[in-house]
Parts: sequence; structure tokens; C-alpha cells
Amino acid sequence: MKHLSIVLLAMAMLIAIPAKAQENKMENLQKVKDYLTECRVFYVATADGDQPRVRPFGVAEIYNGRLYIMTGKSKKVFKQMTANPKFEIVALKPSGTEWIRISGKLVCDDEVATKEYLLDKNPGLKGMYSATDNNMAALYIIEGTATLSSFAAPEETINF
Repeated sequence: MKHLSIVLLAMAMLIAIPAKAQENKMENLQKVKDYLTECRVFYVATADGDQPRVRPFGVAEIYNGRLYIMTGKSKKVFKQMTANPKFEIVALKPSGTEWIRISGKLVCDDEVATKEYLLDKNPGLKGMYSATDNNMAALYIIEGTATLSSFAAPEETINF
């Protein structure tokens, strides 16, 4: 009976570990998204050949356990993201003393439901895009690392 209890306990722990990891991932995603929301504008860096390019963005949303940004497929930035999915984001909080840097890779999601969700959360963009226009690009981050920095506190690194 004692061995059965140990086996059952071990099995319960194996089930709980992935659930806890998923919970931590969602907490990390939310923390990064909330940080970007507080900053309001964030800057996305891409590469155009050997030339860096940086542009302001404003949409960051969580959908289906992923952190998304969006742009237009007709824009140069989308072509750069497609050619080289590695990117960096930087944003500064209004205080001017705290900032975030995010790196990873971007993956395009052409699901209409994803685009509808992003547009519903950002209705001001419905004049520019529609979920079925073949122009809107919903991109989610994989292999994401965020570094939260401050002049007054140690750096914090978040993987998501």
C-alpha cells in the first residue's frame, strides 16, 4: 500500500508540473503585455539586410496563450519580419526610469479568429484592417525573452 501511495504521489506531481509551468507562462505573458500597455508605445527593431530599422507599434495582446503584435503585410516591416523573424522591442515607462527589452522570433498567424480578436480589442484599427483583407498581419512571439530594467533596481529576465 505504501508503494502505491508513492506511485500515486509521483504521478500527481508529474501532472501538476506542466500545469504550473503553463500557469507561470501565462503570468509571464501577462506581465510583459501589461508592461507594454503601460508604456503605450513600443519600438520594434528589425533588420533590412545589414541595416537595422526601428518603428513605433502600439498593439500587444494575448490570445490563445500567445503574445501578439500586428502590422500590415504591405508594409516594409512585415517583409523584413518575414525575411528574418528575429526582432527586438524596447519600451520606456512614462517615469523615464524603467524600460523593457524583448527579443525572440515572430510567427505570422493568418487565422481569421485571431485577427478578429485583435481588431475587437483595438477597434481604432478597423478603419485600416479587416480580418479577411489579406493585408492584416497578426504575429506572435516565440522564444521570447523580456528584460525589465530600471535605474533603481536589478534587472529581471522573463522567458515566455
